[in-house]
Order: sequence, then structure tokens, then C-alpha cells
Amino acid sequence: MKIIAFIPARYAATRFPYKLMQPLGNKTVIRQTYDNTLATGLFDDVIVVTDHQIIFDEINNNGGKAVMSKANHESGSDRIAEAIADIDVDVIVNVQGDEPFVSKQPLEDLVAVFKNDTTVQVASLMKKINKEVDFTNPNIVKLVCDKNNDALYFSRASIPFNRNTDSANVSFEHIGIYGFTKKALLQFTSWPMGTLEQLEKLEQLRYLENGIKIRMVETDKTMLKIDVPEDLGKAEEEWVRRLDV
Repeated sequence: MKIIAFIPARYAATRFPYKLMQPLGNKTVIRQTYDNTLATGLFDDVIVVTDHQIIFDEINNNGGKAVMSKANHESGSDRIAEAIADIDVDVIVNVQGDEPFVSKQPLEDLVAVFKNDTTVQVASLMKKINKEVDFTNPNIVKLVCDKNNDALYFSRASIPFNRNTDSANVSFEHIGIYGFTKKALLQFTSWPMGTLEQLEKLEQLRYLENGIKIRMVETDKTMLKIDVPEDLGKAEEEWVRRLDV
């Protein structure tokens, strides 16, 4: 089974433009993400897919591998799908470019799903929500699963609603790192955006709307994602903390 990690890297992100080229420690954010993904040793290759020459040069000039998108894309999945069209690969792992502290264990658990169950077409990560402020935050995507840990729904709303206040609410946050079979990802790009995806602005709902299950893998690892400028400060604090350990 050939497994390749792809890192979609858009230069002018909406909420925090140019965030991937911001310095973090002794490297840029995108290089931290690339190098940490490569260091896991889990993949046959690690490739950044970008829409801008600056990121392309940042990776290739520092010993990495990057390719340029040929078209504008609505999502990272679309960007990767273009890149894999003519590549021999069985499973693609989509690592977000703004996840500079990506670690081995969650990725290894994600990859294991495809090795252990050949019926799985799409998989992703989830983590228990422990703070009420996170449960009510629309920027944190929540999900509910069936008994096999296949996702039933993803939402920016607070789900599941706990009507029985005597019971503890077990809620999960979606961690936006995915695995796909090549076939599933190419199918994704051929489907129009569905009603739920348009409402929630969550691309993973396109799979559910088209009958494709998403196997969820629980992790207890904290993923520090850089969405807004304030997150970069938190990332810098985490970088210093890790140096001191």
C-alpha cells in the first residue's frame, strides 16, 4: 500500500493572510509542518501543494518537495485531487499546512485504519471536548458518530444536545486531518457542493451527502492550529515550551 502525505498550502488565507510564511522558531510555519510530517517516517513521500511561488520556493529550496496548483481551488481537498490525478498512490493523508506541531501517533492511527479495514474510503481524527467554551464555539467543528465510529454528522452547532442534564455530555471536536483512498478523493471533486456543505461551510459533509462513510479515529493529542494572528502567539509559546522540556 503506497501512502503519501499531501500538505495543501494556500498563500493568502482569508482569516490570516500569509500565515504559512510567518516565522515560528527557526523556520516558517509551513516548513515546521512539512518537516514534522516527514519526521514521522510513516509516508512514502511528503508533498506540499501550493498556489504561490513563495511557498513553492520555501519548501524546495530547503530540501523538501512542493508542486504548484494549476487552477484555483475552493478547498485543500480539491487542490490535492489535482496533484494526485497522475500519481501512483493508494492512500492520501491530508495534513493541514497550519498544523506545525503535527505528531506521529495520530497520523499512525489514521493510517492504520486503511491497513486494517480495506472497506474504509475516508477517515479523519476527533478529540473529546472538555471545555464548554469550545462546545459553543462555531469555529470548532463538532461531530457525532455511530457505534462503529463512522461519522453521522459534522456541525458548527453544539451537538449532541444534552437534554438529560444528569448525564455527562460526551462531545467530540473534529481535527481536520484526513485520509482518503485515491478513488474517494477524485470522486469528491466530481460532486457538486450539497445543501448541508453550503450551509455549514464544511467540505466533509459532501462525502456524507453522497453516501460515503467517514471513519473517525479518536486522539488525545492537542492540535495547535494557526487560524488567526492570535494563534501564532500561542504557537510561539508552545515552541518555547517544547525547547525547555
